[in-house]
Amino acid sequence: MSNLPQVNLDKPRWDQNTYWGRARYFFNTTNPINLLASPSQLDEAKRLVDDYKKGKELPGKTLDEVWRAKDLVDSAFHPQTGEKMIIFGRMSAQVPMNVFITGAMLTFYKSTPAVVFWQWFNQSFNAVVNYTNRSGGSPVDESLLIKSYCAATGSAVATALSLNHLAKKAPPIFARLVPFSAVAAANMVNIPFMRNKEITDGLPVYDANNNLIGNSQKAAVTGISMVVVSRIGMATPGMIGIPVILNYLERKGTIRHLKWAPTAIQIGLLAVFLTFTTPMCCALFPQQTPIQISSLEPELQERAKKLNPPPTVGYYNKGL
Repeated sequence: MSNLPQVNLDKPRWDQNTYWGRARYFFNTTNPINLLASPSQLDEAKRLVDDYKKGKELPGKTLDEVWRAKDLVDSAFHPQTGEKMIIFGRMSAQVPMNVFITGAMLTFYKSTPAVVFWQWFNQSFNAVVNYTNRSGGSPVDESLLIKSYCAATGSAVATALSLNHLAKKAPPIFARLVPFSAVAAANMVNIPFMRNKEITDGLPVYDANNNLIGNSQKAAVTGISMVVVSRIGMATPGMIGIPVILNYLERKGTIRHLKWAPTAIQIGLLAVFLTFTTPMCCALFPQQTPIQISSLEPELQERAKKLNPPPTVGYYNKGL
């Protein structure tokens, strides 16, 4: 028998029906400090959480320590499969990796080889993140992974090079905004392509009692659209705000004689922006997303009517 008060660890400690409750949850799971946990510490955290759920006695442990272990588990293990995720695909890696990659894209936006390389590098990273955080019930075959990767990389590079060419005749600020346009275009291609199997097969929809209603293509399309909006939202403040700030400082001559200043300013501001925009944009939509039964496919509506009691709302995992 457990010596600790029993709470439901399958639910976050903050109310996920409110935006700020979701934001607090993601501030914990996207915290880069979680990356410092060793594999053995992660395994120990998972054992602690599993033992607590089984009601085992945990001498010397407090409920706060159990919650901290749960934070580590959520940051490193897939919420549906329970598998330990690739370190670069974890949400806790988003801030440091995106500071590095976005900083490079904003710095080397004038050179064609650099544009191609960093857009390719960014899409390689995105492919890892999308694969790692896909919905657990929808495996991705290798051919689809390669097609998604090529489509996203091609769209990002083509967008960047095309806009760079057009920006040569426009004010300097437009050239600085090209990386954001390329990233946004790639996200709109990459995520739906990567999760195409979910669109064709549908995402599992459950009622409030966790009874499976069925797989819904409509839920998949809605959930993937939410992920696209969140990903673009994460990039917007840094990739639009920073170019505007740097362009203003350069026009004023503030940093004219400081060659290191643009890079330092970009990295510093990116670190600040992404530390906040990553969890806050992840929190835009509930992870377990509600959907009205009446908006599902007719066959799913019929299945829902046979449940006791018949639900009016279903829930599905939108993925990240």
